[in-house]
This record gives sequence, C-alpha cells and structure tokens, in this order.
Amino acid sequence: MDVQGWTLLIVGLTFALYIGIAIWARAGSTKEFYVAGGGVPPIANGMATAADWMSAASFISMAGLISFMGYDGAVFLMGWTGGYVLLALLLAPYLRKFGKFTVPDFIGDRYYSNTARTVAVVCALIVSFTYVAGQMRGVGVVFSRFLEVDINMGVYIGMGIVFFYAVLGGMKGITYTQVAQYCVLIFAYMVPAIFISLAMTGNAIPQLGLLGEVTDGSGTALLAKLDQLHTDLGFAEYTDGTKSMTDVFAITFALMVGTAGLPHVIVRFFTVPRVKDARSSAGWALLFIAILYTTAPAIAAFARTNLINTVSNKEYAEMPEWFSKWEQTGLIKFEDKNQDGRIQYVAAADANELTIDRDIMVLANPEIANLPAWVIALVAAGGLAAALSTAAGLLLVISTAISRDLIKMQIKPDISEKGELRWARIGAFIAVLIAGYFGVNPPGFVAAVVALAFGLAAASFFPAIILGIFDKRMNMQGAITGMVVGIALMVWYMLKYKFGLFDGGKSAVAGLKDGWWFGISPEGFGTIAMAVNLVVSLVVSRMTPPPPESVQQIVEDIRIPRGAGDAHAH
Repeated sequence: MDVQGWTLLIVGLTFALYIGIAIWARAGSTKEFYVAGGGVPPIANGMATAADWMSAASFISMAGLISFMGYDGAVFLMGWTGGYVLLALLLAPYLRKFGKFTVPDFIGDRYYSNTARTVAVVCALIVSFTYVAGQMRGVGVVFSRFLEVDINMGVYIGMGIVFFYAVLGGMKGITYTQVAQYCVLIFAYMVPAIFISLAMTGNAIPQLGLLGEVTDGSGTALLAKLDQLHTDLGFAEYTDGTKSMTDVFAITFALMVGTAGLPHVIVRFFTVPRVKDARSSAGWALLFIAILYTTAPAIAAFARTNLINTVSNKEYAEMPEWFSKWEQTGLIKFEDKNQDGRIQYVAAADANELTIDRDIMVLANPEIANLPAWVIALVAAGGLAAALSTAAGLLLVISTAISRDLIKMQIKPDISEKGELRWARIGAFIAVLIAGYFGVNPPGFVAAVVALAFGLAAASFFPAIILGIFDKRMNMQGAITGMVVGIALMVWYMLKYKFGLFDGGKSAVAGLKDGWWFGISPEGFGTIAMAVNLVVSLVVSRMTPPPPESVQQIVEDIRIPRGAGDAHAH
C-alpha cells in the first residue's frame, strides 16, 4: 500500500476513534461542558494536559525551528518546558482551590470588578484566536501533503472534526479525546525517531543517538558532523548560538510566563476531583511532555543532517519522490539561479536556490530517511492529533469566555443552565468559523502574531494572577492599571520593531537592532512588559484603598494547605 493509502487508513481510524469518544462522553450539563464534571483521574488528566499543551507548534514546528536555528532554537525548549513547570507549581493548585473555571472568572472575582473581568476576557480571546489560527493552518498543511487535497480543503475538514467533538462533548468529550490523541501523537513522534536514530547512530534511544557517533565508520560525533556540514555551506555552526545571552534569557522568560498564563491549559486543573489530584496530574503531564520535548533536538539534528546530505549540490532531476510531493504544496521551492540543474543550498541569500518551510521538517523527516509508508502515514496522524487537541482546548476557552464570563457573569446573570449551555455551543460554533477563516487566510505575519500572543499573555495575565494569589494587598485599581499598561507597551514595541509601523518600516528591517531596548528582540519583550506591569500594579495598589476584608480572607485561605484534600475547599 502506498503512503496515501496508509494515510487514509490510519487517519480514518484515529478520526473514527475521536468521534466515537465524543459521542460516548457528550456533555449533559454546564459542569460537564466546562470542566468534564470534575471527575477525571489524574493520569488521564495528565495525558489530556500533555496533548493540550503540545500543539502543532510542539509536534510540527519546534523540531523544525531547532533544525534550522540550531542552538538558538533551544529557547523554545526551555521556555515552553519551564512555562509548564511554573504553571504547575505556582498557579494551578491555587487557582483550583479558588474554584474558578476560567482566568477571567478568577480575575473578575479576585479583583471584585467587571472591568477587570472584561479586560481579561479580551486578552483571553486575542491569545486564543491567535493560537488557534496556527493550529488550523497546521491541519491544512498535513492534509494538503498526505491526502493530496487543497490546503484550504484540509482546513475545512479539520474544522468539521473539531466542531463535532468540541461542541457536542464540551470539556468531557475533549478530555477523553485528548487522552487518545496523546497516545497517537507520542507513538507517531517516537517511532520514526527510533528508526532514524538506529540507522544513523546505531542507538535505539534518540536522546542518546544525538550525542553518539554516526555509523559511517568515521568515528565522527553526529553534532560535529552537522557543524561541519553547516560551516561548509556558510551557515553558523549548528551548536553555536547567534543571539546574545540577554536576548536568550528574555525570550525564554517571555515564553515561560506567557505559557503559564495560557487559559486553555489552566482550565485543565479544574477537571480533577481534588486539589491534591491537580498536583499529581501536573506531575504526570510533565512526564508525558518530557518524552516529546527531550526527543525534539534529536529529531531536529537527524532531519537537518539527512536534508543537507539529500539536497545539497545534487541534480534536481534526480531528487526523490518526496521532494516533488512537497514542491506541489508550495512549502519547498527550487529556483535554478545559475541554470546548472543542481541545487545550491547555501547560506548566502543571493546564491541560495532552495527555500524550505521549517514546518515540513518533522513531517518530511521519515520520507527523507526513506522509512516505510506506514511510518510516514503515522506521522501525519500524529501531526493532526497534536493540532486538533490544542484547537479543541482553545475553542472551549473561547466559548466559555463568551457564555460564562460575558453572558452569565455580566449581561444576563439569571440565565438558565440550559441557556448557558446553548450559548457555550454557539460560542464554540462562532469560534470554529473564525479559526477556519484565519486558517484559510492566514495573515502574512502569523509567526510574529504567535510571538505576540505569548508576549501578550505574559504582559497581561501573569502579574494579575501571581499577585492575586500571593499578595493580599493587591487591589482592583492595581490589577487593571497593570494589565492595560503591560498590554499597551507590548503592542507598541511589537508594532514598532516587528512591523516598523511608527517610522516608515525602518525599525523592522531585518537585522536592525539599534533601537531594541537592552538589546531585546520583540519576541523577548514580553519579559520587560511583564516587569513593568508588575511594578505598576504594586505601586498603584499601595497608593489606593486595600481590597475588601472578605477578598483578603479568600487570598489568605487559598495559600493554606489545610483542606487540600477537600473537593470543596476554597
């Protein structure tokens, strides 16, 4: 059977599984729709959290970014893993004890203000829509290559699947679907990694293969060989970074505090019965996430080595079938500048003849390494599982923000449970349509906007949540002022240094770092905006009246372990 046949079979079986689970676990109440009834076992919740956390960005893009950026790509590994640890240890158990389903719900109640709640809803919607657009595009890329349909048709198919199980099942359907999706995506990630590691280094464990020697008898370490291939083509050494230490720190920290403020993962900690279970499911999730995250650098190095060996200075007419298949999607482009029929893949832009989209590296890796057709199809199913699991979690955040935080909490407090559930489903439906639109018509600056999403979450949510838990003197005025100042500063910096909006485009010229504050790139500026938010919040809160005694008492209670095993502890 060929790759397309295997893909249809494996993707078809996994989709049937997801839909079957959604029908079995459909939500009958708002509690089941929002938090799966609060009865998910910690190990299952750990798997679902890992699937929610590891989006198309983790599965498809991260190893691709590392394979092109080398050492500099480590910021994504450190930032996203560190962000999860921060979330699990500092935020999740306390938010769970506070007993609120959503971040806007927590901020609205903790700061006794609908203005604060509305600011948080706007932030949650911007972050979630930005994120979900990337997931839908990832679905389109996978479908367009492996089912050989138009990329837009791929987005429509993905929309249909997500809509079905997110709208029908709510959080209950999504949770058990994500357990299945984790199993699919981790199997799909590890199988080719083990195959390729064995072939290239003779070691079945990819993490050890990365540090081992290549099996060509030369005795050369894999990374040393990759460094040599890079320098021969004019690229920077693979194991050597080009970013300053300040910028690496800023980007890593912005990704950490940005991910710790991501609303779709925080809500996961409300789906378990007790606070104690929230902690243990966080530990399980970290273990499940680590399996993929420690394998990504190995996949990146294998893919980069194989790619350079396959394409560099080779006859275009003799390229293998996978090359022409990816060319058809427009994600690989060859332009024969010197008309010699050979592919010049070099660092110098004026001489380079090959353009490769970083997002294809993980998906094309098994094909480049000439693995069996069923392994290639498995990777396609894994990429879809990663994109769809996160898309579903984000759509639920959007629908909850509309039905609970806007309609139930502000516009129509006396709405019935049935009415609230209906609004949650309408919200999910609208969200799917908007996400699909961005998947079909991605703004030219999707990558920049994704960086903005992390910066935005860091600059807005993180100080409000962390001070809300650990500073009982923190009040409404401080939180609102801090969030508004943080977001405004982040947006201004991005518009100026990413898009060159305020000086005719001069600041956005590639490589122009003259105006950067402290030498920090727009991707890392969330760290500075977050620090400004923190200072402004603290200063304003000390100059204005303290919060009501009842709110201070709640903050005091959240931090006390007493009653941590009690399902109803607040």
